[in-house]
Amino acid sequence: MVAFYGLGDGGCLVSAPAELAGMFCRGGVVVQQQQRKRSLVAASAVAAADGVVRAAKRQRQQRQPPSLDALPDECLFEVLRRLPGGRERGASACVSRRWLALLCSIRASELNQATAAAAAAAPPSLPDLNEEFVMEEDDEEEKESSPVVDPCVERVLEGKEATDVRLAAMAVVAGSRRGLEKLAVRGSHPTRGVTDRGLLAVARGSPNLCSLALWDVPLVTDAGLAEIAAGCPSLERLDITRCPLITDKGLAAVAHGCPNLLSLTVESCSGVGNDGLRAIGRSCSKIQALNIKNCARIGDQGISSLVCSATASLTKIRLQGLNITDASLAVIGYYGKAVTDLTLVRLPAVAERGFWVMANAAGLQNLRCMSVTSCPGVTNLALAAIAKFCPSLRQLSFRKCGHMTDASLKVFTESARLLESFQLEECNGVTLVGILDFLVNCGPKFRSLSLVKCMGIKDICSTPAQLPLCKSLQFLTIKDCPGFTDASLAVVGMVCPYLEQVDLSGLREITDRGLLPLVNSSEGGLVKVDLSGCKNITDAAVSTLVKGHGKSLNQVSLEGCSKITDASLFAISENCSELAELDLSKCMVSDNGVATLASAKHLKLRVLSLSGCSKVTPKSVSFLGNMGQSLEGLNLQFCNMIGNHNIASLEKQLWWCDILA
Repeated sequence: MVAFYGLGDGGCLVSAPAELAGMFCRGGVVVQQQQRKRSLVAASAVAAADGVVRAAKRQRQQRQPPSLDALPDECLFEVLRRLPGGRERGASACVSRRWLALLCSIRASELNQATAAAAAAAPPSLPDLNEEFVMEEDDEEEKESSPVVDPCVERVLEGKEATDVRLAAMAVVAGSRRGLEKLAVRGSHPTRGVTDRGLLAVARGSPNLCSLALWDVPLVTDAGLAEIAAGCPSLERLDITRCPLITDKGLAAVAHGCPNLLSLTVESCSGVGNDGLRAIGRSCSKIQALNIKNCARIGDQGISSLVCSATASLTKIRLQGLNITDASLAVIGYYGKAVTDLTLVRLPAVAERGFWVMANAAGLQNLRCMSVTSCPGVTNLALAAIAKFCPSLRQLSFRKCGHMTDASLKVFTESARLLESFQLEECNGVTLVGILDFLVNCGPKFRSLSLVKCMGIKDICSTPAQLPLCKSLQFLTIKDCPGFTDASLAVVGMVCPYLEQVDLSGLREITDRGLLPLVNSSEGGLVKVDLSGCKNITDAAVSTLVKGHGKSLNQVSLEGCSKITDASLFAISENCSELAELDLSKCMVSDNGVATLASAKHLKLRVLSLSGCSKVTPKSVSFLGNMGQSLEGLNLQFCNMIGNHNIASLEKQLWWCDILA
């Protein structure tokens, strides 16, 4: 039997005789009718359920109030940029991150345009006839009495607080106060740190930004710095430290967009090289301060190019840990006509010739302050040239310069007559003979001498009975010089009778025998005395000190003087009327001495340290509570006999005082 085809669509219904026979039998017809009814019932039930779901959804949509979140970003952007004030924008930024992101994308100029348009469209306001008018004189008095509000907005983000979200919110809120003017990001969140998006928000909302510091921000790239340069044309100070993704392209963008840059600091940025400094030199002709530290790709070309371009404005230069040679110092010596401060640290490739040429170029006529650390090129010949051709020198500092000897000091006494301050640290070629010769021959304006860790300073065999006096020296610091003993101190005391501040910390060999001549020969009145670590000083020397200079003493430090007892406190309480700071850490004072200090009504201590005083017990708490409102700081750390409950009661008595325990 052939297959049967329907007349409607030509589809094959039956393809075999067995199927035709089953279809015409009675049982098969009934089964097919039942299946057809069931399918119709199921389809009607599904349709009804779909209708119920659609109706419920339609009702829920009708019940929900309209929301701005339903608007696309373009429309919501236009709404947000028309907000009337900074408070409204700050409140809107707290709604969601989407709103915050849109607010950050609004430029300050767009906000101003929207505000101006709204003001122009608003109808003119009518005057209030019920308002009480005040005389013009009263208005002027109110203006004079009202405090002046500083428009500068400064913000600092540190550590885990430094994220894009926090920076964006900060930029939006500060937008109501003309935006941020000073921003410092120190560190970054380990997983959500500051990136280019955060800087984009700052650039859009703070066109008046004048100072930017980025320390340890590893995720910021040249793109973020370019956004700052494009949006903040008033930027004057830029400090990038340990930002590995910032390269010469970022500095070039800053140079192009911020021509008024005055100060540039680049530290430990491996991507910054000579090209970046060239760009700064070409475009930023007003730059005044340059600080380059530990940048391996920066060499002579970058330094020379920038110094040559900014010869009229560059006043401060600091170069540390660079691979520059004598050529850079020669350029500084010739083109640094405006340089007043020069700091050179760890320049191993600069030899004696570089310092000599720098000085002989005769361009550093205005140099006032010079500091050199760990530079092997500093020799007597180089220092002689510096002293001769830098006549305006006021302050000199040399650290770890092993080739420096007494001959260098003699040259400075002959040529640098305007010298006021001289610091030597770890310069082991200098001896006490050279120091004494320097003191008796220095200029009349010399005020301060500091000797730290100079191993060559030792006692001399014989000293003349009479030495010329150095009447100008007022500040003397001799620290951690093990060869400096009583004999040396006595000689210095005789030569310098007008000392006001003396720092002898770390001189363990000093005893009363050396200190007493200095105290007795001082005619001007000592103001500050630091004897920290002088373990051989006793109560006799302290008593003589306070009896002779009690009316002028303002600060006394006896930290680590283990032979100081209550007798010194008795003398201090009787003779010192101007003493403000007293450090008795690790001394052998007891409760009786503390009671004596507290009972001295004329003594107005501001800072008192009893840290590590093992003999101070809880009995001193009641005495300390009567010290008076002049006490601002009290250190009771490592006083093991004083418990936490004693500290709590003392804090109630001295609620205004900062107590360390």
